[in-house]
Amino acid sequence: MPNRADARTQRFDAYVERLATALGHRDRHEPVRAYVTGLCLPGDRKSIEPMAARVDPRHVRARHQSMHHFVANAPWDDAAVLRVARTTVLAALERHGPVAAWVVDDTGIPKKGRHSVGVARQYCGVLGKQDNCQVAVSVSVAHERASVPVAYRLYLPEAWARDRRRRRAAGVPAALAFQPKWQIALEQMAQLTAEGVPVAPVVADAGYGVITAFRDQLTARGVPYAVGISSETTVWAPGRAPLPPRTYRGHGRPSSLMRRTARHRPLSVQALAQQLPTRAWYTVTWREGTRGPMRSRFAAVRVRPAHRDELRSTPRPEEWLLIEWPRAEVAPTKYWLSTLAPTATRGDLVQLAMLRWRIERDYQELKDEMGLDHFEGRSWRGFHHHAALCIAAYAFLAAERLAHSPPEPLAFLRPARLPKGFTPRGAPSAS
Repeated sequence: MPNRADARTQRFDAYVERLATALGHRDRHEPVRAYVTGLCLPGDRKSIEPMAARVDPRHVRARHQSMHHFVANAPWDDAAVLRVARTTVLAALERHGPVAAWVVDDTGIPKKGRHSVGVARQYCGVLGKQDNCQVAVSVSVAHERASVPVAYRLYLPEAWARDRRRRRAAGVPAALAFQPKWQIALEQMAQLTAEGVPVAPVVADAGYGVITAFRDQLTARGVPYAVGISSETTVWAPGRAPLPPRTYRGHGRPSSLMRRTARHRPLSVQALAQQLPTRAWYTVTWREGTRGPMRSRFAAVRVRPAHRDELRSTPRPEEWLLIEWPRAEVAPTKYWLSTLAPTATRGDLVQLAMLRWRIERDYQELKDEMGLDHFEGRSWRGFHHHAALCIAAYAFLAAERLAHSPPEPLAFLRPARLPKGFTPRGAPSAS
C-alpha cells in the first residue's frame, strides 16, 4: 500500500503532466517539469541558474539552457498554465464551500535599471514608497481557508507604452496600449467570467476603491463589492441626498441636475465617522489569528456616495459605509464602501472586507517561497511565463493544504530524488 509521500508524488506528477499537456509540444514537457520542480524545491534564489543546479546538479549547463529557452523564448501561452492552476485550486477549494470573494490587487517588484519590461519609478507596495520597480495586477479567488491568483498581468506605465524602442526590445505585444491598473483588473475579471469562473463579491484596497469608475463598472456588471476608500471620500449622511433639480419657471431649458447648497452638502467619511453616536460602534471578531482572535471596533451605516453627483439627474444608490476605529486610536483607521445587500450584517461586511489579508500572505509566500520576484530576464514573455509557473506551483501547494490539514511538508521534492524521466537533451541519464 503506497504511503502518503508516494501518493503526493503521484499527484504532483499528474499535475505537472496536466501543465505540460496545456503547453502542447512534447519538447516543452521536460522543461516545465524541471521548472515547476525547481520552484518547489527549497533554496534562497529561484532564478534559472540556481534552480538548474538544484534540479540537475550533474548537468547544470544543459539544464540551464533548456529552462532558459523554455521560460524566456518558447511561444507558449501563460494563460493556459494559469487555467490548469485555477481548475486545480478551485476543485480543492470548493470542497470547503463556494468562493467567497475575488480579490483585486497589485504587487511591486523592485528592479534596477530601465530595460526590464515595465520598470519605472512608481509606487512599490513592498518598499512602501516610490521607487524603481515593476507592478503586476492580479485577481485572486479567495476563501477563508485559501486563495490563489488566477489572473496576472504586468502594468505598463505610460512612459513605456509610448516608447517604441523599449517596447520592441522587450517584446511587448504591439496591440497593447496603456491601461490604468483598475481597467486591467476589469478586463481580467471579464475574461474570468467568460471562462466560467464562479463570480463572487470583489474586494480591493483604496488604490482601486477610490476610483468611482471602477465601482460603477462593477455595479453595472451586477457584481457586489467591498472596497477600501480614503478618509476624504465624500458621501451623503444616512437619510440625506442631493437636492432635486430646480423647479421649472417657464424660462429657458428645464434643469435636470441634482443640487447642493452651502448648507446642504456631502461630508467626508472621516467627518461622518466622528459624528456617529457611541451606540453605532460594535466590536467584531472576524477570524482567529496566530496570536488569538482578530477583532476591532466597527460602525456600518447606509450612505450615498457623492462623487460629482451635481452632474447627475438622479442620486447615487445607497451603499454600506464600513468604518474601523480601534479603541486605542484617536481617529478611524480604515473605511470601505460596499454594495452588499441592505440586509447584510455588520459581521458580513467585516468578514468580506478583511478577506483581503489573504492576498498579502499569498504574495509573501509567492515571493519568499516560489521566487515570483526572482526572474532576471527583461522580456514581456519571460516575465509572464515565470509568473504563471510560480502561480502554478503555488496552486498545487494550496490544493495540498486544502486536502491535508494541517499541511504536511512536501518531502518528496528533494534534489536527490529527481522525477522520472528527468534527463537533459543529449546528456546521459543521472543515476
